Amino acid sequence: MIPSSASACIRLGALFCLGAGLLIGPTGLSAQAAIRVDTAVAVPMRDGVVLRADLWRPTAAGRYPTLVYRTPYGRGDTASSGELVVAAVRRGYAVVLQDVRGRYGSAGEFDPYRHEGRDGYDTIEWASRQPWSSGDVGTFGLSYPGAVQWLAAVERPPALKAMVPAMTYSAPESFWYSGGVWDGSWLDWTWFSIAPDLRRRLGAPGPRSDADVAAAWERDGPAARRHRPLRTLADFEGIAPWYYEWMRHPPRDPWWSWAALEGRYGDVGAAVLNLSGWFDEPYGPSGAVANHQALVEARPADSRTRLIIGAWTHGVGAVGRDRAGDREFGRRAALDYTGTVLDWMDRHVKGAGRPAPPEPAVRVFVMGANRWRSADRWPIPGTRPDTLYFHSPLVAGPAGVAHADGVDTTARTVGRLSRRPPTAPAGETVIRSDPAAPPSDPFEGRAGAHDYRPLVGRPGFAVFETAPFTLSREVVGPVVVELTMSAGVPDFDVWVQLYDVAPDGTAWNLSSPGSALQRASYREGGPDRRLVRDGDTVRLRLDRLVTANQFFAGHRLRVVVSPAFYPLFSINPQTGAQEFDSDSTRAGDVRIHHSAGQLSRLVLPVVPPDRR
Repeated sequence: MIPSSASACIRLGALFCLGAGLLIGPTGLSAQAAIRVDTAVAVPMRDGVVLRADLWRPTAAGRYPTLVYRTPYGRGDTASSGELVVAAVRRGYAVVLQDVRGRYGSAGEFDPYRHEGRDGYDTIEWASRQPWSSGDVGTFGLSYPGAVQWLAAVERPPALKAMVPAMTYSAPESFWYSGGVWDGSWLDWTWFSIAPDLRRRLGAPGPRSDADVAAAWERDGPAARRHRPLRTLADFEGIAPWYYEWMRHPPRDPWWSWAALEGRYGDVGAAVLNLSGWFDEPYGPSGAVANHQALVEARPADSRTRLIIGAWTHGVGAVGRDRAGDREFGRRAALDYTGTVLDWMDRHVKGAGRPAPPEPAVRVFVMGANRWRSADRWPIPGTRPDTLYFHSPLVAGPAGVAHADGVDTTARTVGRLSRRPPTAPAGETVIRSDPAAPPSDPFEGRAGAHDYRPLVGRPGFAVFETAPFTLSREVVGPVVVELTMSAGVPDFDVWVQLYDVAPDGTAWNLSSPGSALQRASYREGGPDRRLVRDGDTVRLRLDRLVTANQFFAGHRLRVVVSPAFYPLFSINPQTGAQEFDSDSTRAGDVRIHHSAGQLSRLVLPVVPPDRR
């Protein structure tokens, strides 16, 4: 049963208690800060389905600019939005927190992302018509609550004046997949965040409480991750049919058109602030950049588009921290998320139609230098391509031997990266790839920057690095990797990861694993696969990685190539079949070619010294 509308007492930690429309807080709290909360307010959709929302607003009568936050995680979970909501009401906003269709208090059937365009439009327009609303609406939210903003915005709701979609996607083929490789984290997401409430709603068996869900994962999660074929996993049968439906459709299948934004950016009439972090989910940084650039191209006369990327992992709490994973970036790395969102709304919702103060279109945090760089567009004006070619090692000696080019390696064979193209008629690096024993992430998928030096010398990883830089080098923008490859198997995956290697050997990753990933059979970019014939070489281009890092003198750039990085993303069976339908695997050699006639290279966007 869906609860009726009522006022509620809602706790935000131990600081605030909201009840009967009043805010009881610290001694001396001003009357202007009093907040009224109406819970389970009915919001009808065009098809008659009723969604439920909590309405937060000042107790004083009036018509307030309105913010909308839509979530599948429970509108009463204030961990990710509570601070911002209270601050927004104090600034004179009404805030609508809504359960999306089929989640918690809202009626209907949950089909992730599928209904968010129309439901978002209907919610925004409903909010604008209420007697407590000024008629001007803004939206905010991160991850799923970020994606729903885009899906609603391209439906052109007239009342939508501004949006802050954070840490979300730009295209289905880089969200459900990356480079044609299925993102295995959809299993974790469905298991922890979605399935428990679905079981409660449907009366289905299985874990429902947080404790039971965690215990079930501890017991069954590893087996679920290894389960093949993927489509025969029984855990979500009867509760999440969409999970299995997704796997029936390859990247760029026209079926995904309901989630596509391409070609629709010109329909967005709102001011847009795109926000992500270098250690966001793999789709995050490239998604924010793609959305920003597409908006600028579609609306050349509209200056209300901004991009911010910091040194953060995925999540609201990460934005306010000065570290990501094990690496500290200094106090300047932290951003006041609440203040940033509300300042944007003050300019474009509360002050809709008024001239906005000038501000840079792009702000990105440069790791290493630990400072922010601003620019009027992306990529950063003045950056120059710096091409580094893959080479065989100069010397293949025992561990720890200093090579002739000054590269002090910790493995027997470490390839080189050099501005000079190779001149040798032959050259290749061979990786033995066995899907039954895939190369793994030593940090087990934990988010953020970590010291990845243990990868050097491990089976399944090919390592290439520059000589120590004699001068510092600032790399800001999109990174392109082009590999000439062949294999003794009909299909394989390629992971490419970049590291900043300090003189003491510390190797910090510059992005989340999976940011540069490609399945060979999807190398042509369409929905159809083209397998690799034995003896053929193929050219793979990986161009979704973006970063910003200062390499200091004495540091090196390291590139690591592997056919997998378990437990992240799914594992290619290498038989020519897909892991959705097959449980068989085939081991084989994968070759990276780097000779005069078969080049492999890395193209870096380097900021010249006079532009730093």
